[in-house]
This record gives sequence, structure tokens and C-alpha cells, in this order.
Amino acid sequence: MVSYFRKNYILLITLSVFVALFSAAAQGMSQQDFIITLLRGLAVGSITFLVASGFSLIFGLLDVLNLAHGTLFMIGAYIGWTVFVRPDTFVDLLTPLALIVSGFALRDVYPLLASRIRLGLRMKRILPWALALVSVLILGWILPRYPIAYWDTGNFAQSPVTYAFMASQGTRLPAPLAAFTEISPALGLIGLLLASLVGAFGLSLFASETQSTFRMTWKNFIGFAILLVIGLVGFIFNNALTAFLLGLSSNWLFLVAVIVAMLSGAGLGALMESILIRPLYSRPIYQLMLTLGLSAIGIEMVRAVWGRPEFVMPKPVFFDGTGAGCPATSFADWWANNCSTILLFEGRVRVYNEIFIPLVGLVVLVSIWILLQRTRLGMIIRAGVQDREMVEALGINVRRVFTMVFALGVGLAALGGVLAAPSMGLSNVMGESLFLNALIALAIGGLTNYPGAALGSVLVGLIQQFIIKYGQIGIPIPFTEIIFKPTPPLVPASTVLLMVIILLILPNGLLGKKE
Repeated sequence: MVSYFRKNYILLITLSVFVALFSAAAQGMSQQDFIITLLRGLAVGSITFLVASGFSLIFGLLDVLNLAHGTLFMIGAYIGWTVFVRPDTFVDLLTPLALIVSGFALRDVYPLLASRIRLGLRMKRILPWALALVSVLILGWILPRYPIAYWDTGNFAQSPVTYAFMASQGTRLPAPLAAFTEISPALGLIGLLLASLVGAFGLSLFASETQSTFRMTWKNFIGFAILLVIGLVGFIFNNALTAFLLGLSSNWLFLVAVIVAMLSGAGLGALMESILIRPLYSRPIYQLMLTLGLSAIGIEMVRAVWGRPEFVMPKPVFFDGTGAGCPATSFADWWANNCSTILLFEGRVRVYNEIFIPLVGLVVLVSIWILLQRTRLGMIIRAGVQDREMVEALGINVRRVFTMVFALGVGLAALGGVLAAPSMGLSNVMGESLFLNALIALAIGGLTNYPGAALGSVLVGLIQQFIIKYGQIGIPIPFTEIIFKPTPPLVPASTVLLMVIILLILPNGLLGKKE
């Protein structure tokens, strides 16, 4: 105990100072204001943690700085909104997306195939570009003709803003139906699958490694088969799936939206790592440039598809009850009436924002910690980071494990986005602000330390919410009659100042360790 204190006395003193400061903050406001501010800080910290934890996993285990992480958080929010508000569009997109991605699921097969192709040096240079061009041409011809029920960003009555507003009022606008008119269904499906296979194979030829040490088995085709089945089922049962989703209660539909957004984020992460990041593991500067470019591209794609105006994703009925019996006076009362708010210590607390989101953050924290520390996969991940060659010598595909880690990190960011959408709304800049908060939280807690990401995120959320609250009630200056009210610009400045102070005292963050 004494040796631990001597080794970590600076950390313990720093944490004691934080406890003292928050205790002093509690003395300057009423009990209900303190409880509400504390819960709001935990809510902001939980959303920040979902972004920071994914970034921390990717950087800590793979040593990749993913500057597109905030944009992927935003994309998760928009995907979740689409599933929740326009399930017909989601079902229409299910088939083409599954078929386009299916070819990339054979990424372990292509090196084996390429090693058996006898080509001259010039042809090896030309073939990847030729295949990629053919894939782009096929997609460019088929996708504009593929029927997808879609909104119109140029028509306010059919824009996402209007659909979101009507959905928040409990009403769904009639959506236009889409049908094959310009091409036949068979041509559309075969063309998408062919473009995917040709494009994925062409991109695989850009990699410097053309040999594979892993034998081809039926397991290499599982992902391709699953995506192909999903695409065909989505096509054959398109109307039935749409009717089924439209008939679900908002609670179950919200759960579907969360799952789809998280899986979509994981899929995007897997594609990014296997196609773009993997050839650049030894070139960190190129990684930064690539992910920064992907971030800009992602923002522009979101603006093109969903438009620039901000709108809100409605909350499920489970967290949005009003009327008689609301606000709830106990959790039993809330369960019976599904009130949007509950009275705690005489203060009104939003159930979704201040209770549900922190609980999800806690579940994610514990689950990922168990995954990394108490499972075989976690052991392989940690061993692969320390000595990749040794793990590969044991017959383990370390590249696939690294792809899974990258996919998990991006999936957590997408989960944060879809959970944040009902509370903070959707906008083209939501990812940038959350990503900045996440970086500050990681610097405070420890850049490569997973529990440090949680601690730093909570501190960032609490500092911001207490500054906002004191901006309303003011801070009395001792021995004077002056009441200081922090202005809104001090909210982000306070977290930056906290980061600077922490790094001056503990250069590796609160829980970071020297490399």
C-alpha cells in the first residue's frame, strides 16, 4: 500500500483535487441542480466515451490515428435515423449494399488467386487500375437506375427535416414506391455482384503482398455467402420487410436502428482497415492524410444525401411518454407510464439523456474490458500487438484480428452516434465537436489506456456541464459582491485548460503509462 502511494502519489493527489473541486461546486448550488448537472455531465461523458473508447482501441492496439472517427460517429447517427424514420429506404438499400460489399468479404481469397496468375510486369501494373475502372463504370451505370425509395433534399415537403418533424409528432409521411423500370432485376443484381467482385479483386492487387500463408478453406467464403443471402432475401422479401418494420413499435424499431447503425459502422471500419489502412501500417503520415481525407469525403457525402439542415431523431415511446402520471415520481411509476422525465431529489431528469445513455456507457465499458482481459480473442489481440510474427507462427490470422479491432472501434463510434441523435440532434458538424471532446478526454485519461478513456470522458462531461450551469446561476467571487457568470466560449476552453494542466502534471495522462 505504501509503495503504491509512493509510485502514484501525483495521480492520487490530482484525483483528490478533482473530488474537492466537485464537492465545492456542490456547495454553490441546490441539491436538485447538483444532481441534474451531475447526471447531464455523465450523459455527455458517456457519449464522448463511446467515441474515445473506439479511437483508443484502434490507436492503442493498432497504432493507427483514425482522424475520420468523428465523421464515422456522425454517419452512425444518420444511418440510425434512416432506419428509424424511413425503414423503406433502408430495406431498398439493403440489397445493393450487401451485394457491393460481398466481394470484399473474399479478401483472403484474392491473394491466393493473384499468386496463380502469370502476368508480365507491365500487365501487373495495368490490371489493378483496369479492374477498378471496370467496377466503377458498372456501378456508375447501374446504381442510378436501381430503384430506391428516397427523399428529396431540394423539396422541403419531402426533405429529411419534414420526415423527422412528422415522425416526432407520431405521424409518418407517405413515401414514394420504387420499382424496376430502366433495367431488369436480374441485370441489376448480377451487375452489382460482378462490380463488387471485380473491384475488390482489383484493389487487392494494389497490395504489395501477393502471397498468402493461409490455406483456403470453406471459412473464407462464409462472409461472402452471408452477404449474398442478405442481399437476395432483401430483394425477394422487400415489401414484406418494409411492412414488418413499419408495423413495429418505435421501441423495437429503435433497437433495430441501433443494431444496424453499429453493424454498418463495423462494416465501414473493416473495409477501411482491409483496403486502405493495411498497406499503410508502416507509414503513419500517410495514415493521417488518408483518414483526414476520408473525413472530408464523409462529411460531403452526408451533405449530399441528407442535406445540410439540422434535424432531430425522435425518441422511442419507451422514453417519450407524456400526459397523466408524468413526470414520474419513481422508477416503478416511470415503467408504468414510460414518462420522458422522472423526479429525482425534486429535480426533473430526462430518462433517455441522463439515465439510459450513462447506463449504456457503463455496459460498454465493462463489456469491452472483459473482452480484452478475459477472453481468448482479447489475449490474441494483445499478443498480436506485442509480437505479430510469433502469433502468426501459431496459425492465427493476425490481419483478420486487427480488422476486427478496427471494426469494433468504428462500431463503438457509430453506436455513440445513433444514441446521441435523439438527444443532441443530427448535423453535419456533430462529429467534429464530439471528436475534439474525445481527443481531449483521451489526453486527460491516457491516450492508449481504455479505462483512462472512460475517466477522461467523464471529467470532460462534468466540467462542461458545471461550467454551463454556473453560467446560469453565477459564481460569487469571495470578499466581493461580484457574481461571475462563465460565457459559452468558456465551455470548450475549460476542457482544453484542464487538459493542459493535467499534461503539465502527468505528461502521460491520469492513467497513461510510459511506453
